[in-house]
Amino acid sequence: MTEHWLPEFLRSPLAALIGEECTVTLVDQLNVFEPKCLRFALSKGLGLGIVLGGCVVKLPQLFKILKSKSVAGISLSSYVLELFANIITIAYNFRKGYDFTTYGEALFIGAQNYVITLLIMLMMGRASLGMAAGAFLVVFTYAIFSDTLVNSTLLSALYGLTIPLVVSSRIPQIYTIHKNKYTGQLSAFAVFNYFFGTAARLYTTLVQVDDSLVLTGVVLATVANGILAVQMLYYWNAPAPKDKYRLDSKKNE
Repeated sequence: MTEHWLPEFLRSPLAALIGEECTVTLVDQLNVFEPKCLRFALSKGLGLGIVLGGCVVKLPQLFKILKSKSVAGISLSSYVLELFANIITIAYNFRKGYDFTTYGEALFIGAQNYVITLLIMLMMGRASLGMAAGAFLVVFTYAIFSDTLVNSTLLSALYGLTIPLVVSSRIPQIYTIHKNKYTGQLSAFAVFNYFFGTAARLYTTLVQVDDSLVLTGVVLATVANGILAVQMLYYWNAPAPKDKYRLDSKKNE
């Protein structure tokens, strides 16, 4: 029997994350270059980091909107499409029984997208529409998690639709930036965090998830987020156009 040199309060959560077998190999036996366990541990570590990053990735965007009282340069349709993709992604992975570290960020990002979407509608003078949309999303979420209302075949089809949906959610934002030649209130932290997060998620998917639908979606999301990251760099110091979606300007009209 292999001796445990690492204190149990540290070893237990590690074993829960990467499994007892790989904990024995990598930690107890210090065989840190064993290929299979090294790949798996790296994937789990990256996955956990992505999930934790997802808890805060949209907060700078939210704070930026609240501070500036403006949603200039931010595409409402991008957030709506992404929010639906988040909900479907969570339901698909959860019902398939995949490890939470391979998709968990979608839960936290979806919650932040929900708040930002409602905030955009409010600042664009569409508060009643925002309330109706919020109620609809709650009903939609309940339905898609129900085996009775949405069977596995339909869920797989819906998840397949999220692949173009994720890409489509980026296109309005990409077009808005290209048209305005300005990134507006779009958060650089969110954009770059998204890009590096999806790039890392590509690795964890290859290692942990044997699902071509999931892999295709991650590849396309990485490409779309990469385009946004390039735009953010290119228009970094671009001058601001006239802002018609600012709360202060609405009050003065």
